[in-house]
Amino acid sequence: MTLILPEAVKKIISILESNGHEAYAVGGCVRDSILGKNPYDWDITTSALPEEIKSVFNRTIDTGIKHGTVTVRIFGEGYEVTTYRVDGDYLDGRHPKEVSFTASLEEDLARRDFTINAMAYNDRSGLVDIFGGREDLENGILRCVGDPELRFTEDALRMMRALRFAAQLDFKIEPDTYAAIKKLHKRLEMVSAERIREEFLKLIVSDHPELLDQMSEVGLTSVFLPEWDMMIGCEQNTPHHAYDVSGHTIRAMQGVDKDKDLRLAALLHDVAKPLTKTTDESGDHFSGHPVLGEKMSKKILSRLKFDNATIARVSAMVLWHDVRPEPDKKSVRRVVSKMPANIFPDIFSLKKADILAQSEYKREEKLQRLEAFQDLYNSIKQEGECISIGDLAVGGKDMMDIGISKGPMIGAMLKKLLDMVIDDPTLNEKEVLMDIARKEYEGEGNQ
Repeated sequence: MTLILPEAVKKIISILESNGHEAYAVGGCVRDSILGKNPYDWDITTSALPEEIKSVFNRTIDTGIKHGTVTVRIFGEGYEVTTYRVDGDYLDGRHPKEVSFTASLEEDLARRDFTINAMAYNDRSGLVDIFGGREDLENGILRCVGDPELRFTEDALRMMRALRFAAQLDFKIEPDTYAAIKKLHKRLEMVSAERIREEFLKLIVSDHPELLDQMSEVGLTSVFLPEWDMMIGCEQNTPHHAYDVSGHTIRAMQGVDKDKDLRLAALLHDVAKPLTKTTDESGDHFSGHPVLGEKMSKKILSRLKFDNATIARVSAMVLWHDVRPEPDKKSVRRVVSKMPANIFPDIFSLKKADILAQSEYKREEKLQRLEAFQDLYNSIKQEGECISIGDLAVGGKDMMDIGISKGPMIGAMLKKLLDMVIDDPTLNEKEVLMDIARKEYEGEGNQ
């Protein structure tokens, strides 16, 4: 098999070989090249020791010198070059206590996680595939290198990576590998929330977010997202729904773009339903689930160490996903004035996916009402109608000019003016609003 290596990678390999060392492209870049994908980055493995790597290149950076990694700068780009190594004991379930260098490519490949990531290539030797990675790629199989229990005991994050690769590549996890994850899932508790978050995100923005079900089946979600396990089997006995909460949620996730915030909002929009569920003779009800869902979303996303902007935006979409204003401009202005500006227009995508993930009961009616909501919103924006204090023709300084000096009083007056303008946009003229504010202020006994 012949792969096309970038010129920089060829150059690095050639320089190392001309100095008496072995060198190969290795890992994910080889896997992706075989799959016909454009690798995100290129890693190189070599028999050369770190000091030997540094001695044959003009520009290097000690990226991870303790573990044998040197970044070589060539043609304006950086490429990680790592000495063949054997990992020592993994005392924390994530990182080897120490590494030792080896002259054997086979020993280096044997320490890697999955067969599809344990292949190396250079133009001289061709593909080096000791563990059957190419065959597993062709058959759509994800398999550990060697003993899967040992691989996951060494590094518990590999269990998340297994589900993530399966989702990204649409692969099946080999039975022994799957069984080992199920057996060792509790070891994920040893992994930082940040590393879990990154693997989880890659899964949910993949083409197959439904692999969340497998993540629950093997027990991983019980460690970092127990709320998902509560959603599984939470029935929705109502004409509006055809699936339990988790089934509906998966379909909603599949119905939005592969965008981080949208997929997270779709994942969490009904997270509070198991806790708000009540049942009477007419069926199941989930009163207040958006409000509680907002609070739960903030807690979940904080636990997974998401940034504040993501937490705020996603939780806001959860809060407002079920809003249904009357199809007239005044009602839409009123609702939109309460909603954060940064959730538009994505909130409409979420709402549409939510509807399409329900039963067919009144589906067309719901979609028509949503379309009317979106059309009215677009019209309001295009016409520049006032929906926030910032849109008012007057501001705080204008209020001070008529004698209002206290911050809270200024805010209260601007809010009162906004309410009037939302009802009647024609009032949003500076002279008109100043006159109204002056009369309101004087009418309160402030002369």
